[in-house]
Amino acid sequence: MIASDALSRVVFAIYVPAALLAFSDGMLVPTLPVFTDSLGVSLALVGLVLAAESIGMLLADGPAGYLVSRLRPKTAMLTGVGLVGAAVLGTALAPSLWLVVLTRVLCGAGFSLWSLSRHAYLTNVTHSANRGRTMGLFGGVSRLGGFLGPAVGGAVAFWWGLRAPFLVYACVVLLTLLLIVLLLPPEERPGGGRAGEKRAAARAALRRSAPVLVNAGTAQLMVQMLRAGRRVLVPLYGSQVLGLDVGSVGLIVSVASLIDFSLFYPAGVIMDRFGRKAAIVPSFVLQGLAMALLPLTGGFTTLLLAAALGGFGNGLSTGSMMTLGADLAPREALAEFLALWHIVGDAGFVGGPLLVGFVADAAGLVPAALAVGAVGGGAALWIAARVPETLKRAPQRVG
Repeated sequence: MIASDALSRVVFAIYVPAALLAFSDGMLVPTLPVFTDSLGVSLALVGLVLAAESIGMLLADGPAGYLVSRLRPKTAMLTGVGLVGAAVLGTALAPSLWLVVLTRVLCGAGFSLWSLSRHAYLTNVTHSANRGRTMGLFGGVSRLGGFLGPAVGGAVAFWWGLRAPFLVYACVVLLTLLLIVLLLPPEERPGGGRAGEKRAAARAALRRSAPVLVNAGTAQLMVQMLRAGRRVLVPLYGSQVLGLDVGSVGLIVSVASLIDFSLFYPAGVIMDRFGRKAAIVPSFVLQGLAMALLPLTGGFTTLLLAAALGGFGNGLSTGSMMTLGADLAPREALAEFLALWHIVGDAGFVGGPLLVGFVADAAGLVPAALAVGAVGGGAALWIAARVPETLKRAPQRVG
């Protein structure tokens, strides 16, 4: 742990870049599905493009865990963010669908290294008793970017074309790199002592953690499938079924994201005061219900209400999966455990868009919405019944 004044500086140095990257990624929420659809491909291929970033994250999580355990945190973060910027610029210039897929995969690899390095760093500098609020605040600044991004992305695409948001994204990445260089203090290379002993201790810790990882990881898989499926369904349903333009879809996503963002602090307080599950279980019940209600929407207003319900539900679990992973990670194998945790979560992000794409191709967007809603209900039940409560409460003083 580090002193509170140094912690404030470090947290600021991570939170501001996170907000900028979330804003940029949010610009693509309403535009990437429409951009891919404009290439004249099937819904299944739209789903593949939307899942490509998560595929890249999934493929890179293992190597990222190796790098994070050996590189200085600042070096790992800069490398990841730099790869994101190069990949986004490549997407803007890509002349074909398959080059778009490739650049999205590379973008996911960069995000994997950035996400894992920041997660491990925050885990090291936080205590269990305030971790929910710390991770919730981190999720909150990311959601702030997600709130502003879709509206800006929709407007940029409307006025300057569907490739323009990618160019804006690349410019923001340059600013993000500069801020990390200026704000994040240099840190020593992780670890110390004999490398062989540390590797043996890490392997032993991972073996002991395997049952917990499998059980909680199942919940993580379903949770991320729900979240990713929800991100895909609202823009596609609005544009393809309801016939809304990209600007209207962007506004809907932004309003839902604003509601989502507004709950980051209450979510952290609930996790630290009442337990992690007290926030997580209601969150995924509400998100599943929102997706199940999607087929009942008939226009801008009703789609906005369904999306808002989903945003409220997601806001209740702000930072929850980061907190849960940090709580469960053994300190002898922190980066390695979190890499596996991210692999499971990213598998869910891959599965969500693919589920939407293939079910929509086979039966339409209505069954796809119901399928994602069922995943949400299953996630809530699994977490309630099978995942242990990980909050370590402070001992009560007697007398």
